[in-house]
Amino acid sequence: MNATDQHPLVAAYLDAVARETAELPAERRAELLADLREHIEVSGADGDDQVRAVLAELGEPRTVAASALAEEAPAGSASPAAPGRTKPITVLLGISGLLFVFAPYVGAVVLIVVLALLWASPQWDRRHRRIGALTALAVPALVVLGSLLGASSRIGPTELLLFIAFSLVVPVFGAVLLRRAVRR
Repeated sequence: MNATDQHPLVAAYLDAVARETAELPAERRAELLADLREHIEVSGADGDDQVRAVLAELGEPRTVAASALAEEAPAGSASPAAPGRTKPITVLLGISGLLFVFAPYVGAVVLIVVLALLWASPQWDRRHRRIGALTALAVPALVVLGSLLGASSRIGPTELLLFIAFSLVVPVFGAVLLRRAVRR
């Protein structure tokens, strides 16, 4: 540790960058912090004003971290923003079946949105996207199949309850699988 590291502004700055880059692999984070230390040390800043100027030149810790995370994203399996999109996608997937049954037009729109977000999201591989799409499309497929077979005239209370349960369970199952896949 050198004199630059002992300066309270430098220590606070590096701690903030370390916190913001917690998602980076440990060796990449250590490399980034070493580069920042070296830059600060080479600057020769010794007074508070000079240290502040050097730190301002480097940028806010959050900005430095975002740049490092963005550089890391292509090599990693998910983008840093991916977890933020997971919850809305899985919630919409979970309710899509019931929406399709009780409000078909709204359900159709939600289904299209879920499928678009699911396939555009980098946090899932092709297998998990297929699972999500199949569980989302199971209820509409059952509705279409039932209407083609004329089942609407023969549905009793038991069949209706089973259909509603299917409309809830299958999309929720797909949503849970997608959430677990992101956590791994």
